Amino acid sequence: MTPDASQQPTEFIRTMADGTTKQVNPLSGTKVWTVPGRGDRPLGLVPPGVKDLEPHDFTASCAFCSDRYLETPPEKVRSVLAAGSAEGPRFVRLRGLTPAEVTSQVAEFRRIPNLFEIMSVDYWQANHGYTFDDAIEARRRAYEAADGGREHLLRLARVRLGKRAEGATDAELLDAAGDFFASTHDVIVGRRHYVDGATRSDQLASSGALTPTEHREYLDLTIDAMAELYATNPHVRYVAAFQNWLKPAGASFDHLHKQIVGIDEFGTSTDLDIDAARRDPRVFEELIAYARSHDLVVAENAHAIAFAGFGHRYPSIEIWSTSGTCEPWLMTDDERHAMADLVHAMHAATGTDVPCNEEWHHRPPSMSDVEIPWHVVLKWRIANLAGFEGSTKIYLNTISPAGVRDRVVPALRRLQEEGRLAPGIRL
Repeated sequence: MTPDASQQPTEFIRTMADGTTKQVNPLSGTKVWTVPGRGDRPLGLVPPGVKDLEPHDFTASCAFCSDRYLETPPEKVRSVLAAGSAEGPRFVRLRGLTPAEVTSQVAEFRRIPNLFEIMSVDYWQANHGYTFDDAIEARRRAYEAADGGREHLLRLARVRLGKRAEGATDAELLDAAGDFFASTHDVIVGRRHYVDGATRSDQLASSGALTPTEHREYLDLTIDAMAELYATNPHVRYVAAFQNWLKPAGASFDHLHKQIVGIDEFGTSTDLDIDAARRDPRVFEELIAYARSHDLVVAENAHAIAFAGFGHRYPSIEIWSTSGTCEPWLMTDDERHAMADLVHAMHAATGTDVPCNEEWHHRPPSMSDVEIPWHVVLKWRIANLAGFEGSTKIYLNTISPAGVRDRVVPALRRLQEEGRLAPGIRL
């Protein structure tokens, strides 16, 4: 629960006489201190063992790369570039591909089930009586019947089950592999492992390395996947969407991907947002106004605003939709793309070498009585929590909100001058 308003400080950011910045998150009550002198170090990682790249590194460095597509479960959707048009790059979505079709061309983005999902189909069946709908079952049968489909499913089932696969019959393995088609934990994967033209293994393709147009499609595919999970599994109460960039932020592969996970409860963050909105319907407007009054806004456009976050365990940037629509999948193209453009800009300003989490927050479809704007929090994972935080629940954040602003704004100006940001962004 958020602390009672009468107990909250009148200021969520206080600077002490020695320069220490004390912050309180207005939604969660999390306390954060920034001590002078601890945030001057470089942020980015120095990756070990940097090497020159060979041609195959671009297509086979990890299981998400194009030469290894069949190491991942059957695709749900892929996005490919259509023939050129006067309006610029255009993307086309493809569904229902066979193994041969999956490997016949390179996708710009793919939506695939997570091989090791957080909440299995067994969970939904055992706890909620979930059953596949006819469309999912038809896709399963068609894929198994396609050339190479049966073999692909058997191979992936053995990988997922591990020791449990020992002694299992093909029928039992295929039954287990059927869960891929009803997965509520999916991954949205970008084409590149390294930036086009890279020569070294530290030249990874992050969100900020995409073009603004590519990043719009990346977010649109993620948003469509969220809406589909809500529509196809009636027991899903919330779809968590997030991105872990680099291993210190929890990524299994240094290959750009987002994850969406359907769960059967809201989670603490969403509960706090709902409670705050019910107590004060203007709480989120006031939060943004507070950031503006403290000169923390770093960028905005027609339908979104980005500012240095406060009261977070890690240095953070918050990107808020200013649309009157709370659900991303119900927004207009312009409203969604305004958010995509600012999220892209914040990643580009952060830099490829900074481990970070991208956390999405939205109003659950069942909570139409409250207004919770869609917002994204980008957290720089540049410090490790330790005993002090565990024993006090006061978190030491190495960079103050003003420090985040002062790092991001010059980077945004440079990127804008280089023409790497979407048009319409005001710094």
